[in-house]
Amino acid sequence: MSDVSHNERLRSSGRSLKGWSTRLIASRGFQRWAAEFPLTRKLVRREGEALFDLLAGFCHSQVLMALVQFEIPQMLLQRPLTAAELTSRCGVPSERMDILLRAAIALRLIKKKRNGRYALNRAGAALVGVPGLMAMIKHHDILYRDLADPAAFFRGETKTELADFWPYVFGGEINKEVAETYSGLMAESQELVAEDTLRVLDFSKVKTVLDVGGGSGAFLEKLGQSYPRLSLVVFDLPDVAPTAQPRFVRAGIAERTKIVCGSFIRDPIPVGADAISLIRVLYDHSDETVSALLAKCYAALPEGGRLYISEPMLGGDRPERAGDVYFALYTLAMQTGKTRSIKEITTLCEGAGFEVVATPRSPRPFVTRCLEARKKI
Repeated sequence: MSDVSHNERLRSSGRSLKGWSTRLIASRGFQRWAAEFPLTRKLVRREGEALFDLLAGFCHSQVLMALVQFEIPQMLLQRPLTAAELTSRCGVPSERMDILLRAAIALRLIKKKRNGRYALNRAGAALVGVPGLMAMIKHHDILYRDLADPAAFFRGETKTELADFWPYVFGGEINKEVAETYSGLMAESQELVAEDTLRVLDFSKVKTVLDVGGGSGAFLEKLGQSYPRLSLVVFDLPDVAPTAQPRFVRAGIAERTKIVCGSFIRDPIPVGADAISLIRVLYDHSDETVSALLAKCYAALPEGGRLYISEPMLGGDRPERAGDVYFALYTLAMQTGKTRSIKEITTLCEGAGFEVVATPRSPRPFVTRCLEARKKI
């Protein structure tokens, strides 16, 4: 018998064994036995609890949403309160407030002190302390409605509200109210992204950074404070980019900043900078739009110019919760967006002519991941 035939028999046996073991584990009889057998019952319990957490996940998120809507974390940050005080302040019947508080304790967001008052746990305190987190939680009611019928959502039959919430993705003009909502939400949630980006990407060797799709300048504010000699340019839609000016003034960096209005979908990228940053931009758009944008960035940069990319990404060959569950579904609901892996973004950059020189490890992949590319000399 040839080596090829022998190896194929081994592979076939391996597949058969895996299939048999999967069917065995799925059988009710095996589950009953494993739940009672001393060496397996702890494992069965852990796996059962994990499955139940998936089942109950929406209830968990709604408890979190209720806490934020009632502003309970802000109240408890001031001082511990009794259930009666929270009932009065929130206008919730006492028996229902009791259920909400017990749920929040179970989720380790709050705790009940010996004197009967309620206080924040560390995770609950983070709700108040993490920039933009509560604003994003409040915003999620839109996403939840879009996912109400998951089968229809994955078939592409749902007309999603998120597509209407982010109209700039389609390249259209947006009114002042929408622009302010968009800019405010992005600015509040941008701080963590900026912090992690600046931890792993080095801007010390460039003179001018053009932040394409830079919104109200939240990233450039942090960048300018970290690099006092850097010149900064924000490029975004006419209804959005001017909102950066007050921020630059407050941060004391207005004298070295510039605001340019335009659409990177319709207009060329301004020239003159030796570096371009794309902070949470690519995952809002299709491959076709991203390819065109990267080609424009390449054309706008001088030889050796740098391109910095920072945004949530897929886990690649090893799917992970943040990128492959949350951000993948969020961008899918936007209808034009697409969360990508480092490998996919690298391929798009190389297709535009860039050479990817760094993909540093992110301290918090659930916040952002980063990539640096350069225009070949």
